[in-house]
Amino acid sequence: MPDLPFATVLPPPGQSALQAAEWRPGNRGEGAAHTEIFATADHGAGAALALAFALDRIDPADDRMWLWVQDREALRRTGRPYRPGLPRGLRHRLIHVAAKSAEDALFALEEGLRCRDLAFVIGEIAGNPRALDFTASRRFSLAVERHGVPFWLVRLDARRDLSSARMRWHVEPAASPPPRWNPQAPGHPAWRAELFRARGHPPGEWLLRGDAAARLDGTGPEGAGLLAERVDGAAQAGALARCPAAS
Repeated sequence: MPDLPFATVLPPPGQSALQAAEWRPGNRGEGAAHTEIFATADHGAGAALALAFALDRIDPADDRMWLWVQDREALRRTGRPYRPGLPRGLRHRLIHVAAKSAEDALFALEEGLRCRDLAFVIGEIAGNPRALDFTASRRFSLAVERHGVPFWLVRLDARRDLSSARMRWHVEPAASPPPRWNPQAPGHPAWRAELFRARGHPPGEWLLRGDAAARLDGTGPEGAGLLAERVDGAAQAGALARCPAAS
């Protein structure tokens, strides 16, 4: 696929041009954050990117459980998480909640964010339910800041409404680079992602590429690293598989 155009980005207030240029998705050392990822329900790009962010953020030695909440419409559109398709280190630690309504999903998510025994929380909400207003978003942000549990909310087929999320992404699948040893084999996942809102980081477009390491910042074992560049940039994400939702 052709390279994304370069963009001239002004550094945010309080951040030097060098710091802005060096930042990339998945930098370690960042605190817990409330992040939204907008994607369509036709593919698993949003949930896969949320998992990749989570894997990069948490300590590899962290063996706490993690929470994944879906409302009924999200479950209908994308299906349940398929444990064998999840990253190996997360399969046995998943707590999955299938909520009957958006209101129930928001309640479960907020309760999860208040629990420090969880490594992180991922939510999937379809559309723009009335319950997911700015007040609900602000409650999420406050819970994340107070209890330190990272949170990624995948917004399926939703418009960009008001939110207090610290980062907001829009992600689409991209063509995978051909494998090195077998060009006919399936390639690692790739995404075209737009960071359209962030506090403390410049917005822009990134090319996110995955490998088997399922990490974003390349601090894992040799060969699992990331050559991130601002094309906006590059990142990695783990494979995600789904099974059909129960009728």
